[in-house]
Amino acid sequence: MTDMTPLPAMEADDHPTLLIVDDDATFCGVLAGAMAKRGFDVTCAHTVEQALECAEACTPEYAVIDLRLPGTSGLTLVEKLKALDPGTRIVMLTGYASIATAVEAIKLGATHYLAKPVDVDEIMLAFERTSGDADVPISAHPLSVNRLEWEYIQRVLTENKGNVSVTARALNMHRRTLQRKLTKNPAKT
Repeated sequence: MTDMTPLPAMEADDHPTLLIVDDDATFCGVLAGAMAKRGFDVTCAHTVEQALECAEACTPEYAVIDLRLPGTSGLTLVEKLKALDPGTRIVMLTGYASIATAVEAIKLGATHYLAKPVDVDEIMLAFERTSGDADVPISAHPLSVNRLEWEYIQRVLTENKGNVSVTARALNMHRRTLQRKLTKNPAKT
């Protein structure tokens, strides 16, 4: 396991390479240790720029990317990693799950999208997924008003490429009010 260093060149008997990108160093360390125990050669990065440096040096076979990164969204990184190697299996993680960001992550090439907290077994299963699940349970309850508001804000934010000021104007909302809403976890239902 290394921290913000390029992945080593792959040889036939080497472990699969994994890039973990999250601004939470503790989370990266714990996840990196667990994934190394499962046979991965792990590299961690904490920004999109660091991740791209690592990926350009040696494209990872797998990646776990947090949605919210300093400066640039993890969605940007998904797109750039897929441009480097369309075969990279990417799992997007977020503590701020929304339908809009899940759809965009999948459209940009992520293999799966998981809401935090998440365990290593869920990530491993997500790497193995190759198609959707028609048997996924459908909730009998509609989304709450708070959740609907969150989803709408996320959709407008995505349409405006993450620009909070433009999104606030589009929503006819003060920018600080929008920023406060964005820092809160969405309602679960």
